[in-house]
Order: sequence, then structure tokens, then C-alpha cells
Amino acid sequence: MDDLLSVKNLGISFGGLRAVNEFSINIKKEQLYGLIGPNGAGKTTIFNLLTGVYKPDSGKILLDNVDITGKSTIDISKAGIARTFQNIRLFSQLTVLDNVKAGLHNKHHYSTLDSILRLPRFHKTEKEMDKIAMELLDVFGLADYANVEAQNLPYGQQRKLEIARALATEPKLLLLDEPAAGMNPNETEELMDMIRFVRDHFHMTILLIEHDMKLVSGICEQLTVLNFGEVLAQGDTSTVLNDPQVIKAYIGE
Repeated sequence: MDDLLSVKNLGISFGGLRAVNEFSINIKKEQLYGLIGPNGAGKTTIFNLLTGVYKPDSGKILLDNVDITGKSTIDISKAGIARTFQNIRLFSQLTVLDNVKAGLHNKHHYSTLDSILRLPRFHKTEKEMDKIAMELLDVFGLADYANVEAQNLPYGQQRKLEIARALATEPKLLLLDEPAAGMNPNETEELMDMIRFVRDHFHMTILLIEHDMKLVSGICEQLTVLNFGEVLAQGDTSTVLNDPQVIKAYIGE
């Protein structure tokens, strides 16, 4: 199976501090991959490098054999990387439907004039987006909440909505930043099922940051452990989690 994401020797410094150093990773298409490590290890920095929030000082990022190193967040989104955040970032006062439609504007366009004058292109595009958005909401069991403001959804459903909105951009790679944060054990079980479903239903490649070891061991096929901005261990999940260095540095047992 071909690699969808190939990162070689990625690095970045802030004020003389090397936050990420010589980071490399290869993720195959439709793989569920985990990135773990202690707080401050550099995991979110790597997500910010992959999505164009930060530009690396060194190294290369290839997405589906296309070099996206140093490109803008918009260009990287169009190339096929979408992400969620540890702290949910929905448009809280927009409806559930409109939140998903916000993700569709990457691929569906009409001009300002079309919108102001409500020209046929505007109505046609809006109808197409409504259809696609409702199909996504139906997949996540949120269709009945389409006209509810996002802020009024329960926490677990807000997580689902954030993933649905990310998928609306039609990504090749989905980055999930601590998707289980704030969830109770029952919600985490549901989340694990949902992530597996997203991978299988959308043929999606998923890279996730997570501290919940039950979720990590339950769904991730491969792991990379980061410590002080450098790769500590890499490989099959069970092997990595039983690595004495990983236990000492991260699990602490």
C-alpha cells in the first residue's frame, strides 16, 4: 500500500529552542495512526506544521507524493488535509447544517454578485451544498439537529459535528487533535466506533493525537511517540506501548 503522508526530517525552532527536530513519519492510505507523547512533546506543533500554521525550518512534507512543505493553510486544505482541535472550534451561533456547509466552500463556489442578487448559480450551489451537508449529517446521526445552533448540541455531538465539518472539505488526510478530550468512558467507546467508521466509510487516512491509552491501543494500527520534539519510538502499537523507553518517558509505570 502506498504512503499517503511522508514526512522527512521535519524541524522548527522558536526563539532558539528546537521544538521539533528531525521528525519523520510515513502513513499509508486508509491507516489509523497515532501520535502520542507527554505534554509539551511537540505533537500540536507537528499538526501546525502539517497544516501550514507554522512553516518548517527544515525537512519536507509530501501528501500523496505532492510536496506541500511551507504552503499556506488554504493551499494545504485544498491539497487534502483537514483537522479538528482539542478545544472544539465550531461556529457556535450557526446552525449544525451551516457549520458543515462552511466546510464545503473549498469545492463549491459562487460570486458575491450571485449571492447578493440571488442569481441561479447561487440557488444551484446552495441546493447542492444542502444535499451534501445533510448526507454527512445523516452519517453522523445529526440530521435531526440540522437547524439547531451548534452551541446547543451536547458535547459528544459537537465532536461529531466538528469531524463532519472537516470531512466536508473532502480531505485525503484527517488530523484529530485529542478527540476524546472531555469525554466520559461511554462517549469514548462511541468515539472509537465512529473513528473506525469514518476510516472505513470514507476510505479515510487518519492521524490522531490522544492521551487516552484505551482509545490509542484500541484503534491505532501504528504509533509514533514524541519526546522533547524528537521521535522516541515508532512502529506497531502493541510493540511501541511495551517499549521500556516509552513506558519510562510517557506512561510512567
